[in-house]
Amino acid sequence: MTHLRWSVVDRYGTDVLAGDWKVPKRGRAVETAADHGLVVEEVTTDWCGEIVAVDRDLHTVTLEDRRGKRRTFPLGTGFLLEGKPVILTPPVTKAAPAKPTRTASGSIAVHDAKARVARASRIFVEGRHDAELVEKVWGDDLRIEGVVVEYLGGVDDLADHLRDFKPGPNRRVGVLVDHLVAGSKESRIAQGIMKSPVGKDVLIVGHPFIDIWQAVKPERLGFKEWPKVPKGLDWKKGTCQQLGWPHRDQADIARAWKHVLGGVRGFQDLDPQLLGRVEELIDFVTAPGS
Repeated sequence: MTHLRWSVVDRYGTDVLAGDWKVPKRGRAVETAADHGLVVEEVTTDWCGEIVAVDRDLHTVTLEDRRGKRRTFPLGTGFLLEGKPVILTPPVTKAAPAKPTRTASGSIAVHDAKARVARASRIFVEGRHDAELVEKVWGDDLRIEGVVVEYLGGVDDLADHLRDFKPGPNRRVGVLVDHLVAGSKESRIAQGIMKSPVGKDVLIVGHPFIDIWQAVKPERLGFKEWPKVPKGLDWKKGTCQQLGWPHRDQADIARAWKHVLGGVRGFQDLDPQLLGRVEELIDFVTAPGS
């Protein structure tokens, strides 16, 4: 006659009739750091929740259940993690992250250095986006050198800005211009200024991109190349449209720029054609006597 054996399985998947049914076999408890966000169960009360607080002095851990209620228990034994017994210990204290040895521009980082008093010399850039990008990558260097970056409304306003600024041997001006290519309006304006009486104290350099956005490597933003926008169509709006980004108004364009700027962590994310020009301007306005 065959004897049938009934099997009773508890909620942890353990056959409670195998051996001592009073002590479910869940394996040996292992020490586990009580890190925030870990979901555990306190076995004596069946309280299951996420670890939201640990008090090292009181040696306690606070759990919050899915309804937002909290209970505090002593650290140690009596907890389950994914159905297995654990001994909760205070979380490991993480060392402070090491300070970077390089700035975003690749220069050697100088920690805890005070910003230098601003020089009389300046760097002008065409727009707010240009200024924000230069600040993000070269900001640490500019503060150490005491160089202020100002933005123009556009290259058409450059002559008026220089007339008000009055460049001289000790008041040099470096200018970064968008789309500075042969035959462009920008190149004609630059040539006229460089031939003027203030030309010897002004350095105008530029990049070939229609807009500073294009100086950001497109792969950093998840696409292979910047789209080609037909002439006559606003470049920023046309770019956003072709990339499938919102482009209805200026607020959409501002959000798109924040996304582009967010793809920049350092000089490695920029086209070399921009990197060299900015470094050239910094050298010009920080030369001895400037």
